Amino acid sequence: MSSSSFLLRGPMPARRAVSTVATGLLLATACTAHAATFNGSGALTTDYVWRGTTQTQGDPAVQAGFRATAENGVYGSIWGSNVEFAPETQASSELDATVGWSGALSDDWALDVNLTHYRYPSATVDLNWTEAIGTLTWKQNYWAQLGYSTEALATDEAGAYAQLGAKIPLGEQVRLEAAAGYYWLDDAYDDSYAHAQLGAVWVFKAPFELRVTAHATDSSAKTLFPGLAGSRVEAALQAAF
Repeated sequence: MSSSSFLLRGPMPARRAVSTVATGLLLATACTAHAATFNGSGALTTDYVWRGTTQTQGDPAVQAGFRATAENGVYGSIWGSNVEFAPETQASSELDATVGWSGALSDDWALDVNLTHYRYPSATVDLNWTEAIGTLTWKQNYWAQLGYSTEALATDEAGAYAQLGAKIPLGEQVRLEAAAGYYWLDDAYDDSYAHAQLGAVWVFKAPFELRVTAHATDSSAKTLFPGLAGSRVEAALQAAF
């Protein structure tokens, strides 16, 4: 989440209610996952870039996540990273709790729908917010994603996000990944912005991968998030298990 969002904060009771619902759903998922499968991921990255903007002021990040999936496709996950926002927020960590469902619609199509709660435990201001996200995937390599929140970037205003992306295999060990997104933030910030990214992934020794990604945003993003948007390159060592 962009560090600029701490300037506009939504009503505490409303966001606490959403947070409670998200927590309840996560617990319900855990309780019903009698025959669940478990997996996780970890990454060391030179920069934490989210929707085109850095979340660590361009500094490195350590990230890890865990997910439990039931036989019926219902899942719950937790993911965390260090962050570096404006000093007055004192935000140093991010924890994302997600509950959702994913499954195949046909041989070629798959769907993932979830509710993700972004939480910043160390922040001295209320930066927490929740977003509903849906992702439609074709042949496991092409996707379209939509996100919507009534408290976008921890404000009390709505925001919507759309992304199109593709994975392009270049062999058994190398693939390209490209995505373009647009974030509608007119209600919260009187502006919206676009971003794009292009990366190369090398699976040099499974499950370890090396990823290098170039990011770019439009001028609106630079105006909305000075010093955080623009062009940047990140490199990451990541693994899934």
